[in-house]
Formats: sequence, C-alpha cells, structure tokens
Amino acid sequence: MAASTKAVSLFKRTLALSPPRGPPRALGRLRGSGRRAQQSGTPALSVPVPVPVVAPRLQPPPRCTPLCPQDSLGRGLRTCYRYLNQTSRSFAAVIQALDGELRHAVCIFYLVLRALDTIEDDMTISLDVKVPMLHEFHSYLYQPEWKYMESKEKDRQVLEDFPTISMEFRKLSKVYQDVISDICHKMGVGMAEFLEKKVDSQHEWDKYCHYVAGLVGIGLSRLFSASELEDPIVGQDTELANSMGLFLQKTNIIRDYLEDQLEGREFWPREVWSRYAKKLSDLAKPENIDMAVQCLNELITNALHHVPDVLTYLSRLKNQSVFNFCAIPQVMAIATLAACYNNKQVFRGVVKIRKGQAVTLMMDATNIQAVKAIMYQYVEEIYQKIPSTDPSSNKTQQVIASIRTMSLPGGPMASRHHYSPIYLSCAMLLAALSWQYLSTISKATEEYVQAGEN
Repeated sequence: MAASTKAVSLFKRTLALSPPRGPPRALGRLRGSGRRAQQSGTPALSVPVPVPVVAPRLQPPPRCTPLCPQDSLGRGLRTCYRYLNQTSRSFAAVIQALDGELRHAVCIFYLVLRALDTIEDDMTISLDVKVPMLHEFHSYLYQPEWKYMESKEKDRQVLEDFPTISMEFRKLSKVYQDVISDICHKMGVGMAEFLEKKVDSQHEWDKYCHYVAGLVGIGLSRLFSASELEDPIVGQDTELANSMGLFLQKTNIIRDYLEDQLEGREFWPREVWSRYAKKLSDLAKPENIDMAVQCLNELITNALHHVPDVLTYLSRLKNQSVFNFCAIPQVMAIATLAACYNNKQVFRGVVKIRKGQAVTLMMDATNIQAVKAIMYQYVEEIYQKIPSTDPSSNKTQQVIASIRTMSLPGGPMASRHHYSPIYLSCAMLLAALSWQYLSTISKATEEYVQAGEN
C-alpha cells in the first residue's frame, strides 16, 4: 500500500507525553496528526574528557509567574490564548512561560501555523482549492475580513475566527510580523508540494522535515532574536535552527511508525526502508521483525546526527525562559530515541516516556551543561544496546562518539542549585504545574500520540 506523505507540522506532531497505561490510539508535537491520509500507494568506549564549552550565563525570568496573566490582556489576545489552550495543551504551557512580548508573538505564530495546518489537514477541501489556499495563506494575514467557514476539522475555530487572529498579528511589531508571514508563506508552499508526494530519498526526508519542522525552528529563532532576548546570531544561523526542528520531527516520525501505518500515512524514507522490506507496511509483520529493527536503528542513527547542532544552538541561548522552551523538547526527544532504539515494540504498539521521567527531565534541563549530561546519559544508553550484527552499528558508534566529545559525563544535573532561592521556588512551582499538566494529559489521551516507553 502506498500512501501520500501529508505534511504533519511540528506544532501538530509534538513530543507529547503519555500516561503509564497503554491507551487508545490518539490524534497526533513537543505528536503525530490524526489526519486522514490521501491514498496513493558491547563494552563502553573509553572517552577522552572534552574541553567544556563555555555557555553564556542564562538570564532568569524577571518574575516567577510561569503562565500568562489573562486578566491583563485585551479581548482579542484573551481569545487567542483561549484558542491556544484549546488546540494544544502542550504548546500552551511552554509558550505562556516565555517572557514579555515574545510570548504574544509566539502565541500568534502558533495559531497562524495551526490555521494553515488545518487547511492542509481538511480532506473535504479539493486539491484545486487547497493548493492555492496554501500558497496564498500568508496574504490572508493582511486581509482583516478573511475567514474560512467550510472546514470540518476539529480545530476549525482558528479558521472561522481568523479575523481575530489576524488582527492580533497586525498589532505585533513589524519585525515579528515579517518573520511570521515569511515562515507561513514558505511552509504553505512546502505543504502544497508534499500533499501527494512520497518521501523517497533521505534528501527528500530532510526537505519534508524542513518544511514542517525546520521552518518552525527557524521562525522561532528569528522571533527570539527580534525580541532582543537572544543575540542576532541565534536567528541568523538557520542551519542550527533547522536542525533543532529536524531532530524533533524525525524522532516523532520514527516513534509513530505504527500509528502512521494504521492511518495510511508513510513518512519513513523509501531509500532506507526499501533495503529491509518490499513495502513499508511489511516491517510490522512478525516474520520481518529483525529487519524492521535494523531499519529502525538506521533511522535513529540518522536523527542522532542533529544532536551536535542542537547542543551548539542551546549553548548560545541567554534567556532562561527561551532556554527552557527550547531545551525541554530536545531532551524529551533524546529520551524517546533511546527508548525506541533496537526496540521491537515500535512495530507492535506504543512506546512511552513515563511521567516521572518526564518531570525529571523538565526539572534538570535548565542549562547547557545539564542538557549535555542528559544527552550523554541517553546516547550511552543507546550505545549499550547496539547489536554487533546491526548493519548501521559502525555509523551509530561514530555519531555517538561525536556527541560524547561535546558532552561532559558527570556534569551538573541539578542546575537549579546555581540559582537564587527565589528562582528555585519558581522552578518548583513550574514542576508542580508540569505534574498537574501531565496528569491532565493522561486524562486526554484521545488528543495525544503515545510517546516512548523504556
């Protein structure tokens, strides 16, 4: 069976967390979309201690409140934050923890891309209507009355009330408007390209992931720099920003193999899986499990090549709220890959990250040295599971060695010790809210894709 590679944007395919029980399949993050698809057919290595990279001192948030105070907002912004909370609990939590005007810019950025994705996702819109809409969607931001009332999608409110979203967009500083409009335009073009197109080569895989995730990373980075909370280089180095998105998207695509197959979607690159099976769906057959795991390991090795860029990117960040926003999804991703590596369960059911593990990661990933230690921990876990007979074993060992040289074993995991008691209390409050948030997720599994299991 062949299937179209419908574009599932990073904002839809998040690294959402799952409850400890095996839940029902869910709608697709930091998740795979539940859209209907169009049919088409070893001992440890001795490691030299690396010279530590000196990271800039993180600037703590100016206040402890991690969530946006709704009563201080105008009616339009309050409506936008309501849509944000309705369409993505996971992104709502991290976006509202950002500082100052950046919070509003990222909220609008999210809603604009969510509206774009809802157009792309709606199978009731014919291609001759949908393709021009995707190409022109960025122009609707400057049309005060534009809205779309014919969508049947769950999140159609962002299209039906698009005038409120576009009004708040036009209230943003021009520097934010320019970034959001530009990324919206490029993503719309990319989504249109992949509506009926398969991901064949690894180059096409990177291109697809760039359109639906790399562009998100680039756009966010440009917003960080435009806010002056981060240096200009963060927004200018698009290669690193692209890698941030690709690492997350590839992790989700790898983890979501079975769900995507059940929905008739194919995102694994043919260039890789065709070496292990005649059809991608054949990898789920019990008699092919050994070859399936080898294919899985090769794709995880591919994704791991982005980790050095991720560490370099994070080492440049100065603002604490921006660092947390960026770092938490990345450590969730490496934990997910470690859980998936050489794991037959990827082809049989769900692979989950437990809530306790997730909260620990969220609490620890507050500075670059802590993130390096987390990355080291999980690549070491992967290394210990590399089969000597795996065709990709040498490449996997090589990329892990490169990650090790950028990481410090035994680095400070409890980074909050470096902050004042006031900031510590903020961190504890955030952890408590995070636990409450994760408990809410466990009661709403119909909206989330199942993430990694140990």
